[in-house]
Amino acid sequence: MSPDKPPLRGRGEEERALLQLLDRAREGAGGALLLVGAPGMGKTALLDLAAAHAGPEFRVLRVSGVEAESRLPYAGLHGLLRPVAAHASALPDAQARALLSVLESGALDSGTGAGGLALPAAVLGLLSAVAAGQPVLACVDDVDLLDADSRDVLSFAARRIAGERVALLFTAGEGRPSAMPCTAGDSERPVMSPAAGEGERSAMPGVPVRTLGGLDGAAVRELADDVARDPAVGKVAEDLLAALDHIARGNPLALAELIGALTPDQLAGLAAPPVALPRGGRAWRGHARRLAALPGEAQRLLLLIAADPGLDLPTLIRAARPSCALTVLEPAERAGVLQSTGDRYDFRDPAMRGVVYYGASLLRRRSAHRLLAALLADERPEPPRLRLAWHRACALDGPPAALADDLAKAALDARPAYTHPEPYLALERAAELTDPHDPAKAERLAAAARYAWVAGHPQVARSLLARLRNLRAPDELRAHVQLLHGSLELLGGETGSAREELLAAAGWLLESHRMLGVRALVRAADASYRAGDNRAFIAIARQAAALRRPDETVPTQLMFEYLAGMASTFSGSHQEAAAPLRRVVELAESVRDPSVLVWACVASMLLGEDATAHRLSARAIEAARVRGAVSAMPQLLEYMIYPEIWMGRYAAVAATAAQGLRLAQETGQLNMAAQHLAWLAITAAVEGDQETCRARADAAIDLASAHDLGIAGAIGNWALAYLDLAGGRPADAANRLRAERRTNNHVVIRVMATPHFIEACARTGDHEAAGAALRVMERWVGSTRSPDLRALVSRCRALLAGPGEAEELFKEALDLHGQGVYEFEAARTRLLYGSALRRDRRPGAARTHLHAALETFERYGARLWTEQARAELRASGDSVRPAFDATTGQLTAQQLQIARMVAEGATNKEVAEQLFLSRRTVEHHLRNIFSRLGIRSRVELVRLMT
Repeated sequence: MSPDKPPLRGRGEEERALLQLLDRAREGAGGALLLVGAPGMGKTALLDLAAAHAGPEFRVLRVSGVEAESRLPYAGLHGLLRPVAAHASALPDAQARALLSVLESGALDSGTGAGGLALPAAVLGLLSAVAAGQPVLACVDDVDLLDADSRDVLSFAARRIAGERVALLFTAGEGRPSAMPCTAGDSERPVMSPAAGEGERSAMPGVPVRTLGGLDGAAVRELADDVARDPAVGKVAEDLLAALDHIARGNPLALAELIGALTPDQLAGLAAPPVALPRGGRAWRGHARRLAALPGEAQRLLLLIAADPGLDLPTLIRAARPSCALTVLEPAERAGVLQSTGDRYDFRDPAMRGVVYYGASLLRRRSAHRLLAALLADERPEPPRLRLAWHRACALDGPPAALADDLAKAALDARPAYTHPEPYLALERAAELTDPHDPAKAERLAAAARYAWVAGHPQVARSLLARLRNLRAPDELRAHVQLLHGSLELLGGETGSAREELLAAAGWLLESHRMLGVRALVRAADASYRAGDNRAFIAIARQAAALRRPDETVPTQLMFEYLAGMASTFSGSHQEAAAPLRRVVELAESVRDPSVLVWACVASMLLGEDATAHRLSARAIEAARVRGAVSAMPQLLEYMIYPEIWMGRYAAVAATAAQGLRLAQETGQLNMAAQHLAWLAITAAVEGDQETCRARADAAIDLASAHDLGIAGAIGNWALAYLDLAGGRPADAANRLRAERRTNNHVVIRVMATPHFIEACARTGDHEAAGAALRVMERWVGSTRSPDLRALVSRCRALLAGPGEAEELFKEALDLHGQGVYEFEAARTRLLYGSALRRDRRPGAARTHLHAALETFERYGARLWTEQARAELRASGDSVRPAFDATTGQLTAQQLQIARMVAEGATNKEVAEQLFLSRRTVEHHLRNIFSRLGIRSRVELVRLMT
């Protein structure tokens, strides 16, 4: 590829397949490959890449299928083989005549045996003759648009090319009918690419097929950065990129064109993201051409489907009368534009919806909405109020003020399980229809922003809030707007700015909307919590305590108790904190609001009641799902992680954090993304995957630094210290945690990391620092009822005890572990106890505990801890079995997991999505796996793993 042309993103697997194809051709073991994908997926770019890799060493032949030539017999062969027609002299006379007759006249001479093997054999022979001088790469783009005669001959050659120095590379559109004429008995069924549907045949029968899917998240980000190198574009925010990818679904061309068409206001978050492909772009034109080829009646029904994604089949059948909707839409299904999903139709490519809708004239769109409103008005037993009001408003079927009132009321009354439209869209439309001098306009825009944020569309929410600046609005509404803006900033911006906005909103709201005012106070305190600013948190809690009344509602009582309990915790008064924190947990039983339940999760965790914290977080997540509160999910998932970490459920932590990270990125919550990245670093540290741990921790720490996030930075540094401790580097772990404790005052994470800090200090002889940390931990644990936490205290005491006292303390710790659920920490206690017994020259007693620890570490896939247990067993004189066997070699826990997934048939993309890694990282791991196991292919890996 040219140096100024950006690389293909997310196509590493396909590039390797092309290189293998070329390598086989060089070695005289040629082959063929068919690349199938939707328009814009990069099929032509991959042909360009193959030609670039082939270079001057290969004779490269190329042709593209053109619909206008699809009825010209042998037009494809003419375009592909005419440059090498002189080599026909090397063929037998009959074959040479057959080949030259089609290349010169487009028809087989009657004397050449039309319909026989002469022409296909001639093409195969011609390619072989050219390859005698140098290997051949023949690239056929859009082979499904080639004339049927040429395609038949090339299919014949592709199935017989294995012994030649020839590589045949084809592309075909996904779901697109080929130009092949219908055969007898199949008159209504065109030949489709393999991805088009079950039972449909390939455009090139017998040729291996590779289907190009959409780019994964990492590749989408890389592509965005490539496009953003244009100074006119700039960096694309994660939430905006997620909104664009919702349209493009990983299609590289669509993404590039969407990003390139962004306005400065859209890039700055002051305008809503696009809702359709840029009109006139290549992606738009490609969809428009497919649409224009359909009958007019099919286009009319497609417009109805585009105007109402919730349109069911019975309503569509009524709209099509007197025609049959199924018959009318059959051409759209055959063309791959439409697909049936249960009792409704949907567009195969989501971007087509915008092309259908916005490509229609305003008159046609209004007519479609008017028809849909009429059909919905007749539904029984009751018309769907929101959809009906939406279509009437879009059709302008009445006075604008009345349409706006009806639509706004319907949106505000809509149940959470709505289909179409989303309430924020309806409220935005109602605001557009409202007179600029009517106060209701500002109220509707503010409500639309709130609904957009809850539904997980932060870019839309910000753009709606920006539109409020030029409108007159009462102070009370301004306070609501400030609360929303502060909440957006809390989860996606700078925590100090968020705190100030939330405090200002609380000042306005405490009198008029008390619960919202108290919530603003708690969120302001939460901003301080995330920044690690305990003094600011305590100050806000004191301010709140002075505002408390005896007649508070249950949720408001809970929030006041939470602030009091947390402030006492941050002050080090753990016994004093216990009572308000227990009150929080009691009050939570009658609370349904997920954002309030979050604080009860924290209270339970600080009380050492992990099972309760986990149950409350599960309740909060379910409540958010029922309400459609997408924006709340990343934070709720994070609060589920805390008890899972304590309980050692690391696989669950990895799955929860991966889901939270994905949702945080999609909803523009960079602060929450940083925390989920940090938790994923913790799970990698437990597994002993040092490379992944460092990459995730560094990314989390960078985000924490940019957004003043003490909590994410604390977790990231804890992960790195954990890795040092597991890797046998206690001095590094102690230094890292010591520095973190000096610069970061995030109490919760400090407490969670304290057992590791004490262990690292004890192993390096710093008993003074370890003792000071233990005294703080003892005060907190003394306020809880958790046997698991008391076990950790006993273990830490044992590490600092004299020779005669340590054993009893270790035994006490193991007894307490037996009453709890911290299985992984119990194994760590056994490892430390076994090590102490070995050093005390009691190898027999040591081996009992070390074997038990080893079994647990192996079950958890904790490679570094496993190695420590094995080293201790060997030092105790035990002939422990090797750490690896012929099946898995010296693989890390993550490498073993990847190897097993690949052996079970997962692609690199699927592995990356399940483990929340980039494709590049998976590819790096696979190369290391192959190297360590001494194998060269996935086939060998399958054999080895099974």
